[in-house]
Amino acid sequence: MKWTSHPLVNENVVTREFVVESEGHTVPAILWTPKVAAGKVPLVLMGHGGSQHKSDIGIAELAHRFVKKYGFAAAAIDGPIHGARRKVALTGPAMQAEFRVMWEQDTRIDSMVTDWQITIDALIGLEEFDSNAIGWYGVSMGTSYGLPVVAADHRIKAALLGMWGTNYPNSQRLFQDAPKILCPVLFQMKWDDQFFTREGQIELFDRLGSEQKWLKVYMGGHVPVDGQQLDDIEDFLARKLRP
Repeated sequence: MKWTSHPLVNENVVTREFVVESEGHTVPAILWTPKVAAGKVPLVLMGHGGSQHKSDIGIAELAHRFVKKYGFAAAAIDGPIHGARRKVALTGPAMQAEFRVMWEQDTRIDSMVTDWQITIDALIGLEEFDSNAIGWYGVSMGTSYGLPVVAADHRIKAALLGMWGTNYPNSQRLFQDAPKILCPVLFQMKWDDQFFTREGQIELFDRLGSEQKWLKVYMGGHVPVDGQQLDDIEDFLARKLRP
């Protein structure tokens, strides 16, 4: 693990970028922590969407909410063709379209699961975080990779997933991995999602192996989370990681 930026302090939130090595390639990552922490704190792992990157404003704002309101830490890594993994920066609809083409050719699920697991190892090695209070947040692309990560790594004690369904091309791996998830899950679904059918989203939720799981439906299409959906993300993970 190597720090690649000087700590940036803003409103008692410390932001640090770092990299870890995974099978010969570099995983770009970012970490948000309280300026002053009372012992080891819960850690929220954040999977960004297909149009974003690890420090996208939506990801950073939610991370700041966890740090400032609850004293948690949060961390994110770039997706397979996102952020610092690219030579030319790209975000928004063009980035989303490029990701969808990539996904249909090669999902790269295994490499992203590996990248996340070695990142978790590196973060726990800092001894700043409560290893019994690790959560996952990620909808859309954050679920396409997050669901296999949560299925593979039972150090994750609660997960916020959603906005993905079994109907989407190359989603067989998610269908197979869903029963392996045993931690509490809140699954968020958009009623008029233009990419994922209602039936496909419900089927993926139904496949989850968790004894504690909840499906919540929000009106609207496949757009960045905000409003009540965002509040529910914060509330669910806060309650599960620090009852």
